[in-house]
Amino acid sequence: MAEMLWQPSPERIAGANVTRFAALVCERHGVDTGDYAALHRWSIENRAAFWSAVWEYGAVIGERGEGPVLVDGDRMPGAKWFPDARLNFAENLLRRRDDAPGIVFRGEDRVRRSLSFRELHDAVSVLAQALLAAGVAKGDRVAGYLPNMPEAVIAMLATTSIGAIWSSASPDFGVQGVVDRFGQIAPKVLFSADGYFYGGKRHDSIGRLAPIAERIPSIERIVVVPYTSDTAGAPDLAPVEKAVTLDEFTTGRTPVDIVFERTPFDHPLYVMYSSGTTGAPKCIVHGAGGTLLQHLKELSLHSDVKRGERLLYFTTCGWMMWNWQVSALACEATLALYDGSPFHPDGNALFDYVAEEGIETFGTSAKYIDAVKKAGLAPAKSHDLSKLRAILSTGSPLVPESFDFVYESIKRDLCLSSISGGTDLISCFVLGNPAAPVYRGEIQCLGLGLDVHAFDEDGRSVVGEKGELVCTRAFPSMPVGFWNDPGGRKYHDAYFARFDDVWRHGDYVEVTERGGVIIHGRSDAVLNPGGVRIGTAEIYRQVEQLDEVVESLVIAQQWEGDVRIVLFVILREGIMLDGALESKIRSRIRANATPRHVPARIVQVTDIPRTRSGKITELAVRDVVHGRAVKNREALANPQALEQFANRPELKV
Repeated sequence: MAEMLWQPSPERIAGANVTRFAALVCERHGVDTGDYAALHRWSIENRAAFWSAVWEYGAVIGERGEGPVLVDGDRMPGAKWFPDARLNFAENLLRRRDDAPGIVFRGEDRVRRSLSFRELHDAVSVLAQALLAAGVAKGDRVAGYLPNMPEAVIAMLATTSIGAIWSSASPDFGVQGVVDRFGQIAPKVLFSADGYFYGGKRHDSIGRLAPIAERIPSIERIVVVPYTSDTAGAPDLAPVEKAVTLDEFTTGRTPVDIVFERTPFDHPLYVMYSSGTTGAPKCIVHGAGGTLLQHLKELSLHSDVKRGERLLYFTTCGWMMWNWQVSALACEATLALYDGSPFHPDGNALFDYVAEEGIETFGTSAKYIDAVKKAGLAPAKSHDLSKLRAILSTGSPLVPESFDFVYESIKRDLCLSSISGGTDLISCFVLGNPAAPVYRGEIQCLGLGLDVHAFDEDGRSVVGEKGELVCTRAFPSMPVGFWNDPGGRKYHDAYFARFDDVWRHGDYVEVTERGGVIIHGRSDAVLNPGGVRIGTAEIYRQVEQLDEVVESLVIAQQWEGDVRIVLFVILREGIMLDGALESKIRSRIRANATPRHVPARIVQVTDIPRTRSGKITELAVRDVVHGRAVKNREALANPQALEQFANRPELKV
């Protein structure tokens, strides 16, 4: 049994949003939802009543309609949620208009800014007027090629306030990566900054805008936000046809009350993108109502975000967590944005931010927590984190040793919520519960309203065994569909081809007896030596605890009619892989996993390819090792790293 690391106090349980929500359910429906398991069971057996309760608890602005909440609820895909409802996403995020801080922002150590909720509303009002004047209408697409800065939020809200569709990418994408994404959806307006900061250096964006516009002919206007220019004046946009500064685009307009365009529940809100590492990125369309309800549920009930609190999630505009964190505005919380390297000028940058701004909820990646640990930092000793109540972690599995590190070196009294979901549902399947204990190495719970299971290879739900993460009933934040997918074939094949009417997510997981979840890696990267299925996270957990190892990546190599495990390692500076270290690595894996997990080959590299959102890409490495072309190198943040994995002599014997 896993060790309990944290138990919320009775006062914290009583004050948690999820406790108040359970009381609302009990009052309205006369059911006993006294513990989380009972509440979850009720939420999946009474989906229409549950999501109606989320609408009510979240005080959604809009008309719910007189008709049924759910039509064709047994179809997946095909279920229709709130078919008579009309709402506007931006209206719900802009409900607060006072002088409290709505957004605080840090761009590394270069820029600090703050906007009140009133100033945020006014900025959105002015920009929405300019978009309408530029001919943007309901259903048109607007794209953001922006740092994680206030103008990205303002542009998204202005776009969605008029019923147009928002899509974004981070500014570290190259021209081809932008074209591969935005080119498919034909945006009318493109927002960009003049550049961005990373690692203390300025990186230019203007030089990429002309070739992007040339290859995406639908773009009628490029709006550039001055951010990194050294000169006092506006950036030089002469080389970029159709480009104007943000001030020029909005000149002459003054704030007025926004006339929000209310649309049907499933009206397209966002276009998100698959990683694109196995071909052209898939354009995943998410609806306004489903996104809003799911985010309200996750931020309020699972993350306990409250009015007047501050949430910081370290992300870029190219990762789903950007869209997720922005919805904290619907909870009337302050949004804390950070753009740049989390290790500039040193590894304390984000903890400085948390301490100085009094942030209650801090979200980041599992890799960042591991990097802080390996850097020898102890924020509990160096920072005042008295207001911090929760740390959220996603992007990859959070290993048990990182749970230990958080409670030993960051803060003992907080809810550590490892969460997991994805771009596909713009939310999470498994996540935190602020009114329940945290157990070492386990995600706390299954998401409310989501009928999540681990399926074995025969499609049977298993507990205490590893299997495919699936969801067996429809939920509101399922994609509206894929862009340019007549008949929905791509959409069906992405999630429903393996099990009929069941969403197969692609994670290899274990549901524990107490309802927690352990993620063992992506199911398409599962290793299968001698017919034994092994999750990659099981190996990473062991290897990356060694002081000599900075990071690792493992694949299965086809070899002599079977597969063998190959482990690639990045080692600390000055350390070379030798027989003694190989033996140490193998011994640790054998002792803490099984002999089946022990790699046949261990190879030293200096870089590991990763997606733009920071996830390592086992599949791309597997293709290179086997001499297959990587279909979309532009989807990688560092495609040059692949060269280290090709034609390795160690893998030919």
